Amino acid sequence: MSIYTQTAIAMNGQEKSLEEYKGKVVLIVNTAGRCGFTYQYEDLQKLYDRYKDKGFVILGFPCNQFDNQEPDSNEQIQNSCLLNYGVNFPLFQKVDVRDENMHPLFNYLTHQKSFEGFNKFHPVAKILIPLLNAKHPEYLTDDYSIKWNFTKFLIDSNGDVIKRFECTTDPIDMEQDIENLLASAAV
Repeated sequence: MSIYTQTAIAMNGQEKSLEEYKGKVVLIVNTAGRCGFTYQYEDLQKLYDRYKDKGFVILGFPCNQFDNQEPDSNEQIQNSCLLNYGVNFPLFQKVDVRDENMHPLFNYLTHQKSFEGFNKFHPVAKILIPLLNAKHPEYLTDDYSIKWNFTKFLIDSNGDVIKRFECTTDPIDMEQDIENLLASAAV
């Protein structure tokens, strides 16, 4: 099994097979527009611009499961991402990324790479970790579920999940991993 067996609904309402991205290095991200990590859209777009012509794509999946930080409609999300951050990488309609209504793609991803902890030195972690402990301790009870917005999964050109990055990893800090996968895909 790989991500290529999965489908998702694109922002235009059409079901899309992830097999369309076969042969590319893929970064899958659960996003939210009113989160302390929303600024990551800007760096995600920079990475996409830098590497899209080399076989790299980012797939964004908005999610409203974490403190109602993505309450907007799919159309509003797409417009906001474009206007505020210049996002032109593919976005999909809102999904659940944890719990009983979890999209099958995220069920697959989270069972391929488990949670390894947050970077406690990240500036937003000083707010996030106490918030999770106080308001959502249930999010921290297992080793696989997504804990917050902007969890990122890096997939190689064969569709295998190579690495998981939590929200406390800024996109630019993943650049070397992306370059390594692109270089190995080109061989």
